Amino acid sequence: MILIINTSGGNLEFVLGNNHKSVAVEKQSVALAAECEKFMNENNAKWSDLTAIGVVVGPGSFTGIRLGIAYAKGLAMGLNIPVVGISLFDLYLAETPDAFVAIDSGRGDFFVAANGLEPQVMDIDTLETKQMEWPRTVGHRPYDLKFATQIAEQKIAAGHVEPVVPMYLRPSYAEENKKC
Repeated sequence: MILIINTSGGNLEFVLGNNHKSVAVEKQSVALAAECEKFMNENNAKWSDLTAIGVVVGPGSFTGIRLGIAYAKGLAMGLNIPVVGISLFDLYLAETPDAFVAIDSGRGDFFVAANGLEPQVMDIDTLETKQMEWPRTVGHRPYDLKFATQIAEQKIAAGHVEPVVPMYLRPSYAEENKKC
Protein backbone atom coordinates (compact mmCIF):
# COMPACT_ATOMS: atom_id res chain seq x y z
CA MET A 1 0.00 0.00 0.00
CA ILE A 2 1.35 3.42 -0.97
CA LEU A 3 0.72 6.55 1.09
CA ILE A 4 0.68 9.80 -0.91
CA ILE A 5 1.46 13.11 0.81
CA ASN A 6 0.91 16.52 -0.76
CA THR A 7 1.95 19.71 1.03
CA SER A 8 2.63 21.78 -2.11
CA GLY A 9 -0.48 23.95 -1.74
CA GLY A 10 -2.53 25.46 1.05
CA ASN A 11 -4.04 22.19 2.30
CA LEU A 12 -2.59 18.92 3.49
CA GLU A 13 -3.64 16.10 1.18
CA PHE A 14 -3.31 12.36 1.61
CA VAL A 15 -4.20 9.36 -0.53
CA LEU A 16 -4.18 5.74 0.55
CA GLY A 17 -5.65 3.22 -1.85
CA ASN A 18 -8.86 4.78 -3.16
CA ASN A 19 -9.24 7.10 -0.18
CA HIS A 20 -8.41 10.79 -0.46
CA LYS A 21 -8.50 13.46 2.21
CA SER A 22 -7.81 17.17 2.01
CA VAL A 23 -7.37 19.08 5.27
CA ALA A 24 -7.30 22.87 5.50
CA VAL A 25 -4.86 23.86 8.24
CA GLU A 26 -3.34 27.08 9.53
CA LYS A 27 0.19 25.69 9.85
CA GLN A 28 1.17 22.62 7.86
CA SER A 29 4.34 22.19 9.92
CA VAL A 30 2.34 21.77 13.12
CA ALA A 31 -0.47 19.65 11.69
CA LEU A 32 1.25 17.32 9.20
CA ALA A 33 2.28 14.44 11.48
CA ALA A 34 -0.97 14.42 13.47
CA GLU A 35 -3.19 14.67 10.38
CA CYS A 36 -1.25 11.93 8.60
CA GLU A 37 -1.59 9.60 11.58
CA LYS A 38 -5.29 10.46 11.85
CA PHE A 39 -5.73 9.66 8.14
CA MET A 40 -3.97 6.30 8.57
CA ASN A 41 -6.24 5.47 11.54
CA GLU A 42 -9.38 6.52 9.64
CA ASN A 43 -8.39 4.03 6.94
CA ASN A 44 -7.59 1.24 9.42
CA ALA A 45 -4.04 1.17 8.12
CA LYS A 46 -0.88 0.50 10.05
CA TRP A 47 2.49 1.98 9.21
CA SER A 48 3.72 -1.56 8.58
CA ASP A 49 1.11 -1.89 5.78
CA LEU A 50 2.97 0.70 3.71
CA THR A 51 5.21 -0.45 0.86
CA ALA A 52 6.19 3.05 -0.31
CA ILE A 53 5.48 6.73 0.20
CA GLY A 54 4.83 9.15 -2.63
CA VAL A 55 5.31 12.86 -2.07
CA VAL A 56 4.50 15.84 -4.28
CA VAL A 57 7.78 17.68 -4.99
CA GLY A 58 6.35 20.75 -6.71
CA PRO A 59 5.92 23.17 -8.14
CA GLY A 60 4.20 24.95 -5.31
CA SER A 61 4.80 26.40 -1.88
CA PHE A 62 8.56 26.56 -1.21
CA THR A 63 8.20 25.77 2.49
CA GLY A 64 5.35 23.29 2.01
CA ILE A 65 7.34 21.25 -0.48
CA ARG A 66 10.37 21.06 1.84
CA LEU A 67 8.12 20.07 4.74
CA GLY A 68 6.39 17.28 2.82
CA ILE A 69 9.62 15.86 1.45
CA ALA A 70 11.34 15.90 4.84
CA TYR A 71 8.36 14.19 6.51
CA ALA A 72 8.04 11.57 3.75
CA LYS A 73 11.77 10.82 3.84
CA GLY A 74 11.71 10.47 7.61
CA LEU A 75 8.77 8.06 7.51
CA ALA A 76 10.29 6.06 4.66
CA MET A 77 13.64 5.81 6.42
CA GLY A 78 12.02 4.61 9.63
CA LEU A 79 9.87 2.08 7.77
CA ASN A 80 12.70 1.04 5.41
CA ILE A 81 10.55 1.63 2.32
CA PRO A 82 11.12 3.76 -0.77
CA VAL A 83 9.96 7.34 -1.13
CA VAL A 84 8.98 8.49 -4.62
CA GLY A 85 8.83 12.08 -5.83
CA ILE A 86 5.84 13.10 -7.92
CA SER A 87 5.46 16.49 -9.57
CA LEU A 88 2.19 18.26 -10.23
CA PHE A 89 3.12 17.96 -13.90
CA ASP A 90 3.22 14.15 -13.47
CA LEU A 91 -0.31 14.29 -12.06
CA TYR A 92 -1.77 16.40 -14.87
CA LEU A 93 0.02 14.43 -17.60
CA ALA A 94 -1.08 11.07 -16.14
CA GLU A 95 -4.66 12.08 -16.84
CA THR A 96 -4.03 14.03 -20.07
CA PRO A 97 -0.70 12.91 -21.63
CA ASP A 98 -1.03 15.08 -24.74
CA ALA A 99 -1.61 18.30 -22.81
CA PHE A 100 0.38 21.45 -22.19
CA VAL A 101 0.36 22.04 -18.42
CA ALA A 102 0.24 25.67 -17.29
CA ILE A 103 -0.07 26.31 -13.55
CA ASP A 104 -0.51 29.89 -12.37
CA SER A 105 2.43 30.65 -10.07
CA GLY A 106 0.59 33.46 -8.31
CA ARG A 107 3.44 35.79 -9.24
CA GLY A 108 2.35 36.94 -12.68
CA ASP A 109 3.75 33.98 -14.62
CA PHE A 110 3.19 30.24 -15.02
CA PHE A 111 4.91 26.96 -14.25
CA VAL A 112 4.71 24.96 -17.48
CA ALA A 113 5.64 21.54 -18.82
CA ALA A 114 4.47 18.99 -21.37
CA ASN A 115 5.70 15.79 -22.90
CA GLY A 116 8.68 17.08 -24.87
CA LEU A 117 8.94 20.31 -22.86
CA GLU A 118 11.00 20.47 -19.66
CA PRO A 119 9.40 22.16 -16.63
CA GLN A 120 10.03 25.90 -16.64
CA VAL A 121 8.61 29.32 -15.81
CA MET A 122 6.93 31.18 -18.65
CA ASP A 123 5.35 34.62 -19.00
CA ILE A 124 1.80 34.88 -20.34
CA ASP A 125 2.86 36.11 -23.79
CA THR A 126 5.20 33.17 -24.36
CA LEU A 127 2.66 30.74 -22.88
CA GLU A 128 -0.11 31.88 -25.22
CA THR A 129 2.08 31.08 -28.22
CA LYS A 130 3.74 27.90 -26.92
CA GLN A 131 0.54 26.18 -25.75
CA MET A 132 -0.68 26.10 -29.36
CA GLU A 133 1.80 23.28 -30.04
CA TRP A 134 -0.33 20.88 -27.94
CA PRO A 135 -3.99 19.92 -28.50
CA ARG A 136 -5.16 21.06 -25.07
CA THR A 137 -4.01 23.04 -22.05
CA VAL A 138 -4.54 21.94 -18.45
CA GLY A 139 -3.49 23.38 -15.12
CA HIS A 140 -6.40 25.76 -14.70
CA ARG A 141 -8.54 23.01 -13.19
CA PRO A 142 -7.76 20.76 -10.21
CA TYR A 143 -5.59 17.68 -10.70
CA ASP A 144 -6.60 14.29 -9.35
CA LEU A 145 -4.17 13.28 -6.59
CA LYS A 146 -5.36 9.68 -6.87
CA PHE A 147 -3.18 9.37 -10.00
CA ALA A 148 -0.16 9.72 -7.69
CA THR A 149 -0.49 6.11 -6.53
CA GLN A 150 -0.35 4.87 -10.12
CA ILE A 151 2.62 7.13 -10.88
CA ALA A 152 4.50 5.90 -7.80
CA GLU A 153 3.80 2.27 -8.70
CA GLN A 154 5.05 2.81 -12.25
CA LYS A 155 8.24 4.54 -11.07
CA ILE A 156 8.96 1.75 -8.60
CA ALA A 157 8.27 -1.00 -11.16
CA ALA A 158 10.54 0.73 -13.70
CA GLY A 159 13.30 1.16 -11.11
CA HIS A 160 13.03 4.97 -11.29
CA VAL A 161 13.21 5.55 -7.56
CA GLU A 162 15.69 8.41 -7.42
CA PRO A 163 16.59 10.70 -4.54
CA VAL A 164 13.60 12.92 -3.84
CA VAL A 165 14.42 16.61 -4.23
CA PRO A 166 12.17 19.67 -4.45
CA MET A 167 11.15 20.90 -7.89
CA TYR A 168 12.02 24.57 -7.65
CA LEU A 169 11.65 26.34 -10.96
CA ARG A 170 12.89 29.68 -9.61
CA PRO A 171 14.59 31.08 -6.51
CA SER A 172 12.59 31.54 -3.32
CA TYR A 173 11.37 34.99 -2.24
CA ALA A 174 14.24 35.16 0.25
CA GLU A 175 16.82 34.37 -2.44
CA GLU A 176 15.31 36.91 -4.83
CA ASN A 177 15.16 39.66 -2.19
CA LYS A 178 18.40 39.10 -0.28
CA LYS A 179 20.56 42.13 0.18
CA CYS A 180 24.24 41.57 -0.41
